Amino acid sequence: MERPYLGKLLAIAAIIVFFGWTALRALGARPAETPNASLFPKPAIDAPLANSSKSESAVFAGGCFWGVQAVFEHVKGVKSATSGYSGGHVKSPSYQVVSMGVTGHAESVQLTYDPSQITYGQLLMVYFSVAHDPTQLNRQGPDTGSQYRSAIFYSNDEQKRIANEYIAQLNSATVYSHPIVTKVVPFEAFYPAEAYHQDYLKKNPGNPYIIFNDLPKLNRLQKEFPALYRAD
Repeated sequence: MERPYLGKLLAIAAIIVFFGWTALRALGARPAETPNASLFPKPAIDAPLANSSKSESAVFAGGCFWGVQAVFEHVKGVKSATSGYSGGHVKSPSYQVVSMGVTGHAESVQLTYDPSQITYGQLLMVYFSVAHDPTQLNRQGPDTGSQYRSAIFYSNDEQKRIANEYIAQLNSATVYSHPIVTKVVPFEAFYPAEAYHQDYLKKNPGNPYIIFNDLPKLNRLQKEFPALYRAD
């Protein structure tokens, strides 16, 4: 006997399983805080814009690197954003091993930016207000584990000073209802992630994870930081 609706029933079941899995992963997690980014205070301590074009690097960790990379790829002055791993003790780790939470690495994004177009402090403003919720400890949304921690990997004393001063400024202004848990630690190494992780949002805009977790970040960046937003 033919069952013309069997395919549809299986598709609906798959959707139910997916959302049930997402809900279970999120059990015990409080909702992410999303304050109005346009009201975020600008860094009181920041580097001035450079007099000429050049390239500098910054490395941030803030949960799954798909969304963080996508956000910074749309920030003016950012030349490139690469998903990868930083902060651990294993050389050239794989995604599978990092996902086990045993390498010490965090999913991270390495930026190359032009300091004559955007300052390190402005990058931090986007990082703290749009790219992730810096009050979630060892998790971000449905993802849990130290590999999803919030961390800034500074490459020089100026980056360290600006980052620490800005965190203190945000905590003092009570921008979030919970304390910021972002760690500011020295940069040691960055390992690019596998090719299929690069530009993941751009290549997979219909992925349910992207739709629910990452596309809203891009919308907020465009809406609340129009002066910093770049369409392509």
